[in-house]
Amino acid sequence: MRTSRLEAFSDGVLAIIITIMVLELRVPDGPTLHDLADSRTSFLTYLLSFVYIGIYWNNHHHMFQLVRHVNGLVLWANLHLLFWLSLYPFTTAWMDETGLARTPVVVYGANLLGAAIAYYLLQQAIFRAEGHGGLLRAAVGRDLKGKLSPLIYLTGIASAFLLEELALVFYAAVAVIWLVPDRRMESYVAEHGLGG
Repeated sequence: MRTSRLEAFSDGVLAIIITIMVLELRVPDGPTLHDLADSRTSFLTYLLSFVYIGIYWNNHHHMFQLVRHVNGLVLWANLHLLFWLSLYPFTTAWMDETGLARTPVVVYGANLLGAAIAYYLLQQAIFRAEGHGGLLRAAVGRDLKGKLSPLIYLTGIASAFLLEELALVFYAAVAVIWLVPDRRMESYVAEHGLGG
């Protein structure tokens, strides 16, 4: 089957996730800039999660430009990814509302790790569905960023037991790594005339 329904559904779910996150964003208690500064944790945790959703949306979009067809395993793997991403509003709000307490920061890291593993499993399901001649397999190559990210998440989770803010530095570092566009994927899409 073609990928259009999977892509449309995924886009809709990601849009809803972002909407839920912005609705959870705490409004300052007063009208001054000082009151706004008191909401900085809420805004920064929202920003980090928004960037992560944007990264996943971007990578998902590029990935499915290279996929010719999907099967049931790919559909379930995609739902598995969407499950982990749908938890972002909850784990983000919990971190914010507890003032970056240790357990919510660890759970947020586990949520990030779960989404990364789910994305990897989605890639593997696509590789399996398309066989050795699949375009995505060739475009992904060694996937150094994909292999390095879970290790940084685990380091962040472990560091939360020392200092919660340090964990957020590791979580943000992975986001920065992924913000740099993967030129290989974009080049591969352009090279094969698959843009759209």
